[in-house]
Amino acid sequence: MASRAGGYGEPVVLDVGGFDVRISNPERVYFPARGETKLDLVRYYLAVGEGIVRALRERPCMLHRFPDGVAGEKVHQKRLPRGAPPWVETVRLHFPRYGLHADELCVTRLADVAWACQMSTVEFHPWNSRRADPETPDEWRIDLDPMPEASFDTVRRVAHTAHEVLEELGAVGWPKTSGGHGLHVYVRIVPEHGFTDVRRAALAFAREVERRLPGEVTTAWWRRERDPAAVFVDYNQNARDHTLAAAYSVRGNDLGTVSAPLRWAEVDAAEPGDLTIATMPQRYAELGDVHAGIDDAAFDLAPLLEWAERDEAEGAAPPPEPEDQPEEG
Repeated sequence: MASRAGGYGEPVVLDVGGFDVRISNPERVYFPARGETKLDLVRYYLAVGEGIVRALRERPCMLHRFPDGVAGEKVHQKRLPRGAPPWVETVRLHFPRYGLHADELCVTRLADVAWACQMSTVEFHPWNSRRADPETPDEWRIDLDPMPEASFDTVRRVAHTAHEVLEELGAVGWPKTSGGHGLHVYVRIVPEHGFTDVRRAALAFAREVERRLPGEVTTAWWRRERDPAAVFVDYNQNARDHTLAAAYSVRGNDLGTVSAPLRWAEVDAAEPGDLTIATMPQRYAELGDVHAGIDDAAFDLAPLLEWAERDEAEGAAPPPEPEDQPEEG
């Protein structure tokens, strides 16, 4: 309940790894379904601290902020919000197409995450590259995006086929819910290629999954050309400045669903609506970070780039660059 002064409770100061983080308006309701507050959001991230920091560490990070809770306006923020304490670090990114640059949050510790929550951040959307070399990704992202009539069972089948192809390639995939209706699979890669080649490799992989599940998978560039009951394997999420919600990121919906890391054996039973800020702390306390080994092995994209060359030699046209895609009504 709001105080007479118009606030939502007295500020709370938290010691997060030796750094003081002041949380103002801690009682403001952020998630209406169950009434979780801003402070509940911070406590969730503290509960999964090692996991969220592993997902964000040293990566440029766009913030999805909800100053009035998730029922209010969403702010997409590339630049670090004003008022950051001196210990919060950034990485400068350049956007030559527009002649601009942005100093984005670069998480190195859990206190950075807590401070971002103080600034009303709910969702964390990191790049698939790191601060040392932002133009060279070290992560390949497989986004299984269901079209409106596709069931989650179809998404699961596509995920298992993607897993099958990854194993044949010798790549280790790490699945997670999107926090919405889809699934993501992340693969650490050797950082030797730019965004264009990573996207080409991702498209070649997507086409192979499509060949194995015709009718259930689409790689069609235009939404109007996609079967409404199919799953789009969205290779575009590997383009420069395209981001997905991080592992352990809360999503900006009433339930406070989480983009939750899974083990492959859990994919068939996982229900995205059950993985929320209310349930994930206990899961994390019992299992720890099920993606803890994600940095242990990196896949060389060379075989997928060979597939891309084969497909292009056989007449497969590369899709337009993402920034050249016009608005679709």
